[in-house]
Amino acid sequence: MRYFFIVMFFVSSLFSQTIKDISNVIGIRDNQLIGYGLIVGLAGTGDKSKFTMQSLQNLLRNSYIKIPAGAINSKNIAAVMVTADLPAFSRQGDKIKVKVSTIGDAKSIDNGELLITQLKGVDGNVYALAQGTIIANEANKTTGFIYDGATVENEIEYDFQNERSIQLSLLKSSATNADLIETKINEKFGKKLATAIDTRTIEVEKPTNMSIVKFIAMVQNIELDSTFKKKLIIDINRESVITGGDVVIDPVTIARGSFTIRISKTPLNPEEWDDMRKNPGMNIGDDVKIADKAIVNIDNAMINTKANPTVSDLVRSMKVMKLPMSEIIDTLKLIKEMGAMDVDIEVRG
Repeated sequence: MRYFFIVMFFVSSLFSQTIKDISNVIGIRDNQLIGYGLIVGLAGTGDKSKFTMQSLQNLLRNSYIKIPAGAINSKNIAAVMVTADLPAFSRQGDKIKVKVSTIGDAKSIDNGELLITQLKGVDGNVYALAQGTIIANEANKTTGFIYDGATVENEIEYDFQNERSIQLSLLKSSATNADLIETKINEKFGKKLATAIDTRTIEVEKPTNMSIVKFIAMVQNIELDSTFKKKLIIDINRESVITGGDVVIDPVTIARGSFTIRISKTPLNPEEWDDMRKNPGMNIGDDVKIADKAIVNIDNAMINTKANPTVSDLVRSMKVMKLPMSEIIDTLKLIKEMGAMDVDIEVRG
């Protein structure tokens, strides 16, 4: 199946980078969780390793079912490691995504059911419970995800209410950027509140008549010079693309094996539409407008944006069309190499 989609734009707009795009507030961060679990319901694609059979025996024993380990001979189960990121300020009952990876010789965990699994932090405490049906990765069936697969049970306390200052940590060490942020914050509040401690850390005092949340929001949204180089982070493990600000894509055409992207300032002329109609592998689709819930089309989708198309528009379109993350990454790199977007790309494994 071949995909063809066009992104058109009509109104030009510029976006400045803000402090939150190139820095973090020290102390506000995700925490990693890990757990050991069992998957059941596999159609003969599980493993027969001894620790898997022992784990199943222990599970049955807890249910008052006694059975010798040697009597268990099934390839419908698999032992897995379950990992997740607990976002800052998570509350009891919040749902988080979990990643599941086999540790035995299972062939596939797709559509398997993860039994309830405790997810612990580095301190040994249980912070979430995971359970649900697994969606395996297309390229590697021994790893997969459960979206909203874990429920937060315990919270990590963040006491910011009485803080009198915050510290900003630049994503990349730079004396120029640290000095610029210090200057911009002091100009914003009209007095000396920010001090660059080193080339990566800026300490900022909070005004006495302002809440810490409002203060952080104001600081993070201070605009920097529009000449700042924007950054695009591709997180392969989380299957996400993070951009600093709205990264605009200039007109470009990219033809790949399974799809074609055309970003242009004007609609296709009649001859181009005729060419598409003559191609038996394509269907002329309906107009698809990217919103909070995008409309999914079959083969051909036209994404009609009112402003310059951005990386966010493009990535969302490709995800709607269910293209694998590897295709999205390669496409973004090609667009960067062709000079159609001015951004630094960082790939995180």
